[in-house]
Amino acid sequence: METFSHKSVLLNETIDGLNIKPDGLYLDGTVGGGGHSYEIAKRLTTGRLVCIDQDEDALKAAKEKLREFKDKTTFIRGNFKNMKELLMPYGLFGFDGIMLDIGVSSYQIDEKSRGFTIRDDAPLDMRMDRRQSLTAEEIVNEYSLEELTKIFFEYGEERFSKKIAQNIVDERLNGRITSTNQLNDIIKKSVLGAPDKKTKSLLRIYQALRIEVNDELNALQSAIEDAFFLLKSGGRLAIISFHSLEDRIVKNAFRYYELDCICDPKQPVCTCDKEKTGNVITRKPITASKNELKENSRAHSAKLRIIEKI
Repeated sequence: METFSHKSVLLNETIDGLNIKPDGLYLDGTVGGGGHSYEIAKRLTTGRLVCIDQDEDALKAAKEKLREFKDKTTFIRGNFKNMKELLMPYGLFGFDGIMLDIGVSSYQIDEKSRGFTIRDDAPLDMRMDRRQSLTAEEIVNEYSLEELTKIFFEYGEERFSKKIAQNIVDERLNGRITSTNQLNDIIKKSVLGAPDKKTKSLLRIYQALRIEVNDELNALQSAIEDAFFLLKSGGRLAIISFHSLEDRIVKNAFRYYELDCICDPKQPVCTCDKEKTGNVITRKPITASKNELKENSRAHSAKLRIIEKI
């Protein structure tokens, strides 16, 4: 296994946005290598930080990085979509700040055996949590033509979705598709155009498979609801997303919390009983600075949104 490394995206912007209180209670629901968590922990005096991740390697790396703060940190292995259940045995609620970094870590991309990257030949895995059974290999070999087309189009927004899905179904008649190189070859022959167009299609299909394997969009929706519930009044939720599907979910959820009515505008009297429960801090998402983009190419698509509970 390679050393777990991950350059935290929008680090300063996230920490500033969380408005850390030295005696506060904080949660990093996707601790990764611990970059954001380290900056939170070092600002705490009597406060506490809870670190959650479903990736065992990530938790080990974060524990090592934050070892000097072991008296004020709690580490829990699990999916952030289950944060309420994960926190229940510890009796922790009323958080001053919660953050979620939805991106794949640099380690997960670079570690060949994980199967997240188009660069190296590797098993078709893509599991964030290796305890689960569903892998990209199972999806590629066992999903129907219609199911493959649907996830490639909806999660990858790929225009050649049906052609790629059809070629996968045809190719697997000759034997099981087990490696990233096999899948890459199928995708490339399915896409018309220059090499850069083929590369973009590869990335979109890998994104779609990763989302399906890890149920990422449903997990995000559930995590936002739980995180907002767990915040105390005045607490802040900061979420970093990396593609439009994620950002749309975050934006719509935050907008809902800020509304004080969801009735049809044509309706003369409000009957919904909806109350405004949050103030959006970021009217537009915060993106990486020019300096950060020079140092970390993976920050290009990152968007940070922050909401404060009232």
